[in-house]
Amino acid sequence: MAGEIPDLEAQERTGTGKGAARQARRDGMVPGIVFGGDTDPLPINIPFNTLIQKLRAGRFKSTLFNMKVDGHDDVRVICRDVQRHVVKDLPTHIDFMRLKRTTKINLFIAVEVVGEEESPGLKQGGVLTMIRPEVELIVTAGDIPDHVTIDVSELEIGDSVTISAVKLPEGAKPTIDRDFVIAQISAPSGLASQSDDEDEDDVDVDEVPTTEMGPPDGEEAED
Repeated sequence: MAGEIPDLEAQERTGTGKGAARQARRDGMVPGIVFGGDTDPLPINIPFNTLIQKLRAGRFKSTLFNMKVDGHDDVRVICRDVQRHVVKDLPTHIDFMRLKRTTKINLFIAVEVVGEEESPGLKQGGVLTMIRPEVELIVTAGDIPDHVTIDVSELEIGDSVTISAVKLPEGAKPTIDRDFVIAQISAPSGLASQSDDEDEDDVDVDEVPTTEMGPPDGEEAED
């Protein structure tokens, strides 16, 4: 059930302190530290281009990585802080925390949709709108799901799927403590426009005069 955890390659940084960090940045690296667990903190360097690409891809701080450092065992880590240049807004230092398999963490999990071919609402021309293509869950580091699944096979136009209808992995739960909407089937735009036009043609009873109106100005009433 667990999805593939992306690798993040780093180099062990020799030396500590500001001087070693400055040299790392001059060499095109971003200095960092890996801490936590039963192991001493490990100073590392990550190639700047690699890190900036992953940061721009989004969800960096909620993504679990398999960190690979030569001479050390692979370890699962999650980012806990990214320090940035005050002017350029580029990363200057990064902190990672080691995770045990039993550690609980918050991660965004992709939503997979099934039953689209059977959905009566979609057959009628309805449009499936993903309100949340990902849902944030509290999961165990050793049992991270690749995705969660929603079934739309019985949905009509106007129906929606909420988190309470989703079978979550054992031990996982949403970070939001309410029954939020994940997806819904909306009426096609043409049908919605037609409904609006029909509403405009309807005359409310309050719009009908309750007294007889006289002829327009300048005209005499006919006998």
